[in-house]
Amino acid sequence: MANYGMLRNYRFTDDKEDIRGAKLFGLNDEKLGKIDDVIFDHNSGWIRYVVVDTGGWLSTKKFIVPADGLHASLKHDGDFAVNLTQEQIEQFPPYSETDLESDELWADYEGRYRSKWVADPVMHRVGTDRDITPTMQQMPGNSPSARAAGAPDSVVSRSSSSEVRGSADLEDAASLDQGGYAASTDSVEIDNSANGIGPRWDVFQDRLRERRKDVIRLGRDTYPKAS
Repeated sequence: MANYGMLRNYRFTDDKEDIRGAKLFGLNDEKLGKIDDVIFDHNSGWIRYVVVDTGGWLSTKKFIVPADGLHASLKHDGDFAVNLTQEQIEQFPPYSETDLESDELWADYEGRYRSKWVADPVMHRVGTDRDITPTMQQMPGNSPSARAAGAPDSVVSRSSSSEVRGSADLEDAASLDQGGYAASTDSVEIDNSANGIGPRWDVFQDRLRERRKDVIRLGRDTYPKAS
């Protein structure tokens, strides 16, 4: 059985608990599409990626974003944002959900996908749990309510080790324009452990973990090749 799966036709009792249909915005408040589904770990129920339906501007129609790359939209209540542009997304390898039917195919796709985050550069820093933007938890002096709101797009952090460096690095990064990328030879990885994205996300993630077995069972019955 594959290690990862999708919700597909599974529906929650209360639609308000579902993030599917929420809009996703990129840099400069550019609308990228709507969240169509999620890819989650069968063993834990943790969401690894969201699947975004672009509505047509992307030739392959859909793309994925690591869950830890999301934050709550500060301009659109109940929606989400990511520090990406359409041009960057167009450089990702084409996404096909059939790759999830095989651990080998999915591992190959993830490898090619992650390499684009490094090379182009859509970077995720070791020591942060988002892409190039540090989370609110990693910013000093923030309250729990501020952390739940997500990280501001305008702050870029640089790290030379597995720990986020102090205020000197943040001040140095402030000279970069919004959406800019810091040049570095640091190691880069996608962590995929999403925390503090916002109340809507947290409720959805909790419900998915609670009902993980039901979702997997439905997937086996409806999509036997994916199990």
